[in-house]
Amino acid sequence: MTTREVEHEITISAPAAAVYRLLAEVPNWPRIFPPTIHVDREESEGNQERIRIWATANGEPKTWTSRRTLDPGALRITFRQEVPAPPVAAMGGTWIVEPLDEGTCRVRLAHDYRALGDDPHDLLWIERAVDKNSTGELAALKENVEQAHAAETQELTFSFTDTVTIDGSAKDAFDFVNEAGLWPERLPHVARVRFTEDTPGLQELEMDTRAQDGSTHTTKSYRVVLGHHRIAYKQVTLPALMTLHTGVWTFQESDEAGTTASSQHTVTLNTANIARVLGPKATVADARAYVHGALSTNSLATLGHAKDYAQRNR
Repeated sequence: MTTREVEHEITISAPAAAVYRLLAEVPNWPRIFPPTIHVDREESEGNQERIRIWATANGEPKTWTSRRTLDPGALRITFRQEVPAPPVAAMGGTWIVEPLDEGTCRVRLAHDYRALGDDPHDLLWIERAVDKNSTGELAALKENVEQAHAAETQELTFSFTDTVTIDGSAKDAFDFVNEAGLWPERLPHVARVRFTEDTPGLQELEMDTRAQDGSTHTTKSYRVVLGHHRIAYKQVTLPALMTLHTGVWTFQESDEAGTTASSQHTVTLNTANIARVLGPKATVADARAYVHGALSTNSLATLGHAKDYAQRNR
């Protein structure tokens, strides 16, 4: 079978060690890399780890597991997909971080891959996906690392959680959130939904949501279902005030407290649109408050209806 090799690189205005740390900490990848929906670290021992990644390739959601070897001394991370997603037969590579001076480094991303059956069409598909994702990941890595060295970044990215207590089963509350295709019938603030789950546990959700002022906003998310207690998601079509929105729904049952259902959000504000959306005098703090309020309103509405559903089904 034909093995193809390709390498992409970028120069980043940040110390090499800081860049390496960001690449090593996989739970943050959905915030850094546009194609990445969610990452779970499934095993970790010494410098070896096994991770599961959910990401888009040429606009299609895919999932695979990879083995990684971390070498912080050499600033290198090698990876090899264990169970590639078709049409990939084999995929691996290396992240290489090279210091240029104290505050600058070069990042090289090398890949080798094979296609199932050496199909020329599939090889071209993989080539395009690797090129698109590598170019996007390196550009996003550069932007995010360089932003992290700017003082304002902490103001622009923030997280929060909304929680309700339910006198009912976690499974019923989970089912309510998982069955998003039924939301227009179940949730007053949802006007329209397009919901698909071609791969079990990997969902595509596009919906029109009504705001308090009567306007509707279209968003699109990819969702990853993890057992019957967690649904992680990443919005890929975003409202004007955000450049990033990831989140996790969690459902936990205990003997003493009943069921706890939570909606956690991580958001990065789009400063370029603050004046257009909120007026010329609006500040970053105003935008934080507005986005936090809008997301919490919808989350608590959904959690409230999930609570009613679970308690009716007791």
